[in-house]
Amino acid sequence: MRSWSRSGAGRGGGLRALGVAFRGTIVRVTPTSPALRPPIQAEPTHPCARCGAPVGPGIGLCERCNPLGLRDVASGQVHGSVFIAVSLAIAILAIGARLAVAGIGPFPAAIDGVTATDRGLAVTLTVTNEGAAGGTSCRISLPDDRGVGMSAFVTTPRLGSHQTKTFTSVVTEFGTTPREFVVACRTP
Repeated sequence: MRSWSRSGAGRGGGLRALGVAFRGTIVRVTPTSPALRPPIQAEPTHPCARCGAPVGPGIGLCERCNPLGLRDVASGQVHGSVFIAVSLAIAILAIGARLAVAGIGPFPAAIDGVTATDRGLAVTLTVTNEGAAGGTSCRISLPDDRGVGMSAFVTTPRLGSHQTKTFTSVVTEFGTTPREFVVACRTP
């Protein structure tokens, strides 16, 4: 490494351009990147409820959609309206469902026979519909069962008003040995 000093040229002025290294005091440093400025913080926004233009927090409509500056609806009012609408819809559906099944049944039923099959027991039931047309499900259980033991559920075919049908259904819950059973068919 060489050390040069040129008289009249200042402190290493001409030598720096030639790529020659020198010893001495560094006079000025050229920055390699511009000074970092802090990022500009943007105010949080959300879209206008009507047109989608950005608006500040707590504002529902932009100046174009609300030129008079009228107050927005409070969130409690909006949530209350939605709650009332959902409650009314549920009540209307419940009333409609009740009216749809009103008058169906009762369904007195009897077991006509039980025979063994390779898949389980074939139970023959006779069910009468004493109301409007419809269908039901019947619970087949053991006579000493008080509703907590093993049982099988069978869906009846559609029964017309005051119609009686006999049908056979295979149940697998009781094995393949014929037994004494009781049946109860519910009104929806």
